[in-house]
Amino acid sequence: MNGAGQGSTEQGTGEGPPAGASAVAELPLKPALEAVLMVVDEPATEEHLARVLRRPRRAVALALRELSDEYTREGRGFDLRPVAGGWRFFSRAAYADAVEGFVLDGQQARLTQAALETLAVVAYRQPVSRSRVSAVRGVNCDGVMRTLLQRGLVEEAGTEPETGAILYRTTNYFLERMGLRGLDELPELAPFLPEADAVEGDSPEGIPSFDVDDSGDSQTDH
Repeated sequence: MNGAGQGSTEQGTGEGPPAGASAVAELPLKPALEAVLMVVDEPATEEHLARVLRRPRRAVALALRELSDEYTREGRGFDLRPVAGGWRFFSRAAYADAVEGFVLDGQQARLTQAALETLAVVAYRQPVSRSRVSAVRGVNCDGVMRTLLQRGLVEEAGTEPETGAILYRTTNYFLERMGLRGLDELPELAPFLPEADAVEGDSPEGIPSFDVDDSGDSQTDH
């Protein structure tokens, strides 16, 4: 009776391992990882997966890499890759046209050229203010910056000590969408962008005020 009473107490107070924890630990690791990764909405870290599946992180890391290698050897249409500090399924690049046709289905969902250019400046010059981005591109970037913020590709990163201007940087979502593990994997494009001191004379005095509520966005830069 004592044993039954103790079990009842643990269940009533919420103490002890979660229901089904022992069953999870007995599941085959690779299929369990596949099942979990099918439902994640952002890259899952090895630590998180190990905790959820009740396995050592080393075992989880090894299984993830083995799964990734297996998918590549088998020529599967999807890939498992480390990105932004975690792991996530991606459609394989060879089938990009098929995926794009299904997702877009005639709709325009890509970033505009202006948005891509602005995102590139932020990526290679971060943290950077809007006025400096505008100085590099030579046009008002307010509307584009708002689009990038809304899409979660850039975020605020404090203020510039000299001017108090808000600084911006790319997000983990940016890394995820680009398929990068970190900013050090960005292509070598920085030499093609002017250095900060080259646009110092245009920023901030040479560029109009770019408050978020400013309605004077360039009409050609949306």
